Amino acid sequence: MTRIGRFITLEGGEGGGKSTQARRLAEALAARGLSVLLTREPGGSPGSEVLRTLLLGGSIPWSPPAEVLLHFAHRAEHVEKTIRPALAAGTWVICDRFYDSTAVYQGDGQGADRQQIAALIALLDFRPDLTLILDVPVETTVARLATRGGGPDRYESLGEPFFARVRAGFLAIAEREPDRCVVVDGRPAPDAVTASLLAAIEDRLPVPTA
Repeated sequence: MTRIGRFITLEGGEGGGKSTQARRLAEALAARGLSVLLTREPGGSPGSEVLRTLLLGGSIPWSPPAEVLLHFAHRAEHVEKTIRPALAAGTWVICDRFYDSTAVYQGDGQGADRQQIAALIALLDFRPDLTLILDVPVETTVARLATRGGGPDRYESLGEPFFARVRAGFLAIAEREPDRCVVVDGRPAPDAVTASLLAAIEDRLPVPTA
């Protein structure tokens, strides 16, 4: 399928505000008259949502290779069933996490084989037009997680050393791929963060106006 819409991913560690900001960006772009789809990973299609439950529930101690393959299994389904058709129809897709999260969480954070992950990214052959990385210090991550209701998922429970590796991993990707990635400070108030994200989109991508 030919890509007509734009594919924007939001990335970053725990407590960075990705889900809130993904929703805000979708609303802001829709207000400009764009067709916008908000989706997420793991998830985004019926089959992918089933795998999300398995991956985040914490009931199965997956081996690193198995976990990586499960992430790319749900991602392949998500891309083919949801993202590609939307882009072909001219829709702008905002995705809360994509393959950078696997590279960082499983690779940098949990020690999975980085070459295997890179090979799977190449096999997927589907690159975001723009990746916005919401960056917060580890102490901010810890403080924000402490205020969340409900129990932590399996990644939120891994602790400060894991959070530090994840943060460093995302910043390293941004440094390697400055043409695709923009780092945005996730600490200010939500309105200010949204404004920074919209400014990054307007700087990198032509945003039609209604």
